[in-house]
Amino acid sequence: MGQPFWQTSILDFFIALGVVLGGVALGGMAAFLTGDYPTERMLRLAEQLKIWAMVAALGGTFDTIRAIELNVLGGQIGQAGQQLLFIVSSFIGAHMGTLLIRWLLQAEV
Repeated sequence: MGQPFWQTSILDFFIALGVVLGGVALGGMAAFLTGDYPTERMLRLAEQLKIWAMVAALGGTFDTIRAIELNVLGGQIGQAGQQLLFIVSSFIGAHMGTLLIRWLLQAEV
């Protein structure tokens, strides 16, 4: 049996948030070690990692899209809506990570 809806939504949110924050932190260290400007690299990485954070949080987009398709074709609109909310939850987590990085680096939003 699967996890409860809210538990999965919160988990997706924090996984996406963690992927962005962790990737940006390690990317900033790599930029420093290679002589690049860490602030600029971190801001670019935050934007570039957003989609990958969503994919990581959802466990692969094909499974989610397949679940939406099967539920819509099977007449279970509520289940398809839950899958869409999982996508939205992971997007919000990834976007909040990007906004947090911008705020910490005092960049223009």
